[in-house]
Formats: sequence, C-alpha cells, structure tokens
Amino acid sequence: MKTSQPFRHLLGIICSIAFVSFAHAQRDQPNIVLIVVDDMRYDEFGAGGHQYLETPNIDAIAKNGIMFDQAYHAVPLCSPNRASILTGQYPSKHGILDNTARNQASLMLPLFPKYLQEAGYRTAHIGKWHMGNSARPRPGYDYWVSFEGQGRTNDPELFVGNEKKQVNGYITDIFTDHAVDFIRNSSAEDVPFFAYIGHKAVHPEAIQYDDGTVELSKPHEFIPAKRHSGKYADQTITRSPSVPDSVKADEDKPVIKRAFDIRNRILAEDPRWLNTLDPGIAERTIRKRAEMMLAVDEGLGRIVATLEETGELENTVLIFTSDNGYFYGEHGFSVERRMPYQEAIRTPLLMQYPGIEDPGRKAGGFVLSIDLAATIMDVAGIKNVSTIQGKSVLPILKNEAEDIRESAYVEFYSHENPFTWTAKLDYRVVLKDNYKYIKWIRFEDEAELYDLAADPYEMNNLIDEASLKEVVREMEEELRKLQLEALGL
Repeated sequence: MKTSQPFRHLLGIICSIAFVSFAHAQRDQPNIVLIVVDDMRYDEFGAGGHQYLETPNIDAIAKNGIMFDQAYHAVPLCSPNRASILTGQYPSKHGILDNTARNQASLMLPLFPKYLQEAGYRTAHIGKWHMGNSARPRPGYDYWVSFEGQGRTNDPELFVGNEKKQVNGYITDIFTDHAVDFIRNSSAEDVPFFAYIGHKAVHPEAIQYDDGTVELSKPHEFIPAKRHSGKYADQTITRSPSVPDSVKADEDKPVIKRAFDIRNRILAEDPRWLNTLDPGIAERTIRKRAEMMLAVDEGLGRIVATLEETGELENTVLIFTSDNGYFYGEHGFSVERRMPYQEAIRTPLLMQYPGIEDPGRKAGGFVLSIDLAATIMDVAGIKNVSTIQGKSVLPILKNEAEDIRESAYVEFYSHENPFTWTAKLDYRVVLKDNYKYIKWIRFEDEAELYDLAADPYEMNNLIDEASLKEVVREMEEELRKLQLEALGL
C-alpha cells in the first residue's frame, strides 16, 4: 500500500523526535569512572588515616561522596580480584584462582563492560590487566591501553589497541593522559562513557637489566615519579601493635607459623631472596609507596578537572578502590598481601554519585569487590544481569539503607606451585557483626576467631574460648551457606 506524502512527512517528524529523545536518554545515563590502584592498603591515603601522605584529590571524593569503612576484597590477590571486580563474581565462580597466567580464560570472562557497551556506553580499559599476561584487547571495550605482565614503571611498552609501542614517560601519568583523552573524545561525541583505569602503582618492580635478567640480591623497588622522589625522605610511621619485634608468626596462628618455618628454610637455602622480602618493611619502602601514590592522586585531580571542563562532572559516578592490600610488617608479613588479616583483605572504597544524599559520610555496612559490577549496572539502569553475584550499593548511596548484606565472605586459593612458602594456605573468611572467622581449608580443625571490636589488630585468637563455642558454630554455619553462594549453587 502506498503512503501519502503528508503521512510520510509526519512519520519522518515522529521518527526524528523519537531519535532525539533516545539520544537524550543516552545522555542522561551517568558516566562511570572506576579507578583501581595496585596493592594499595585500605588506609594508604590521607582521609584513610595515613600518617603523612597527602592526597587532596582522593580526599575530595571522600568529602563529596561516601567512604566505605567495611569494604573487603572478595580475594586479596591481583589476578583473581581483578576478575572479581570486572565480572562481579567470586573466584569460585569465574575460575581465575591465582596469579597463574590464564590468557585464554580471561578472554571468556563475562566482563560487565560488554553490558554497558550494549546499552550505548563507550567503554575503555586503560592500565593493568593481569588476568593472563597478554596485553591484547579483551571483549567489551571500545578503547584499550594495557601492558604485558607487570609492565615497566618508566618508558613502558604498551598495547594501544592491537598495536604495541614504546611510550616515554612515567606510567601513572601516561595512563592519566589516555583517560583524559578518552573522556574528552567521549564528551565531544555526546555518548555516556565508562572508563576503567588500572594503575600499576603502587606495585614494586624487580631490578631488570637490558639483557632481561632480574636482580635477586636487591629488593624490588617502589619507583615514584621523579618530581615526587624524596618528598617524604624524613618521615616515619608509628607501627601497629601487631608488628612483632622480630620477623616471626604469632604463636596462636599455627598455620601461619608453619608457613614461616617453610619460608625460613627457603631463605637458608637461597639467601638472595632475603632482600626481596624486605623483612619488617623498611621505612624507606613505606615512604616510596607514599611517593608513588602522589602521581595517582594528581592523576585523579586531572580526571576530575577534565570532567568539570567538559561539563560531565555532575553526571559522572567516580569509584576509587584497589585490588588487594599490603602489610607493613603486621604479624611478621613483608612484601605480602594475600593473607586473611585486615591489612590484606580490607580495601579503600570511595564513591561520588550525582545527587548523593548526605555527602561526606562514612558507610559502615559490609561491601565486597564483587559489588562494584552490580552497582555500576544499577546506576546505568541495566537490570537483571544474571552473571553478577554482587549486590548494588545504590541504596546506601541514596541513604535508603545502611547496609546491603549481613555478612561478608572472602576466599583464597593458594598458588599452584607446591614449593612456595604460601602453598596450602587456602582459606575462607566470614565477617559478621564484630566477629571474624578464618577457616584454613587444607588443615583439619585449624581455624581462627577474632573480636574486631575488642581486638582490631587480630592479636588474640579466640577459637578455643569455651564461652564463644556458639559464635563459632554460627560462623561455621554462615561459612557453609556463603561457600555455596560463591559457587553459584
């Protein structure tokens, strides 16, 4: 049937209006910037409690948004937790269990950026990948910048898309440059955008020579930008009460004590490793880490300034976090982050949300790294993503709820190499109310219980206290339930 000219004209007007309305709906979707810092402790910024590190831009997110006081990594290790952040799944579900290179598996993960891409977002991955050492683009991203393995701090080789190129400069600044360009270009194209910025900071770097050999007789180096090197040269921190006088495990932590014995035997056989462990964590190490954080903070300031300059700040969700913690010698640990204690499993988590209710407050409810994916889907208006196990914190941001879960669950699978001192240290952690329960999976009847309200430094293992048998029973029951949930059962 032929259509009359006036009707075709009217139909064109209607379609044009519909297209403009659809474009406007896209513009109304909030932009999302997710910054993940490598190996950053929960308190390694000014507002988090660091004793001398100045981070005005990170602190501004806490002032203008929310800081989560009980945020935890689903797993305190680089590869598996990055997979958890980007899928919203526990390691038991997504299968990236340790730092073993799983290039092919990482290509098959149900990454949440693809859902944003399908909803009209322009998506970017800028920075560390480390779920497999390949730095080639993964599905779900329109813009890709990364490096192989752990990369290099200065003058790195980067993959920009599929093209490998040498780039001069300090890697934190380079990633910030790419983030700024991506934001400007996306704003000019008038599309909502998602940018994941995975900093290499504050990860140490082995001393590597031009022939590719690595120096084992010297500690791995934390390398700040030249402009920041030496800024904190005269600073020291007051150590936690849980830092022992000598490098040894607490007597009431028998599994850790066994692991320390193995480590000491390894050191006796090959003392070159002693320096790489930085026993007790030297003040110099802590200072250098702080100096590395300064470029991260400056980069955040540049990103916020770009969002303001492009008129996007008021319609952008900012999320700042890390992939795992780090010990400053607590419980005898050095150059370590995978153990089940607070310094490793807690994460810094700051969010700034457009129109946030009561900004500047601290949220006390349990939040996990798997909740970031669920939250991002929620603020983007994407519903019922069946692959995501986490829960949205949007009700907390809107001040409609104080928490989203009654307990938190952390899991860890030890590295597959049986000859390392951390072999067999698989564990599961449950946090509920003020109690923390640690179950060592490969050691029958070995567990730990702490009252974090009375003992925040985890120095008094209460597992054998007769008066707490009912608490232990309840925590074991909660553990069984959460293990099944983590497996997706």
